[in-house]
Amino acid sequence: MNPRRKKRLVFASALIGGVAAIASLLLYALNSNLDLFYTATEIHMGKEGTGIKPEIGQRLRIGGMVVPGSVKRDPDSLKVEFQVADTGPAVTIRYDGMLPDLFREGQGIVAQGPMTEFAVIDATEVLAKHDENYMPPEVAEAMGKTHEKMDYDTQAPSASY
Repeated sequence: MNPRRKKRLVFASALIGGVAAIASLLLYALNSNLDLFYTATEIHMGKEGTGIKPEIGQRLRIGGMVVPGSVKRDPDSLKVEFQVADTGPAVTIRYDGMLPDLFREGQGIVAQGPMTEFAVIDATEVLAKHDENYMPPEVAEAMGKTHEKMDYDTQAPSASY
């Protein structure tokens, strides 16, 4: 092989290796910053169709309704623990910070953070809906067109239109 071809081969190999390294670093960065959306039922049962469940340590977003009677506040700090459910089993959310003004039991929320134990999320952010007719789009889609809302008197699900 003559020196000119050898130089071109080394240059092409270095270029391909550099592009592959950049692509792999980019995919790694995107994967570590990706928050997948789950409902409480999907955390327990897995995603519909694939059965994929989130792993401990994985960052995710969870949406659902705050279960009435589940909010527990620490009197000495801003720590709060509550449960979120859609139409199935509930997931525990732990949060250390100020909750949104519109946060209350029976309302729809979206929380973001890592799953530290099975069905326990240490939220870094909690978002609340802005009026009684609004529900986060992901939650509304996951719960179906006629989502269920907790009835405060009976604590039983009732259809909301």
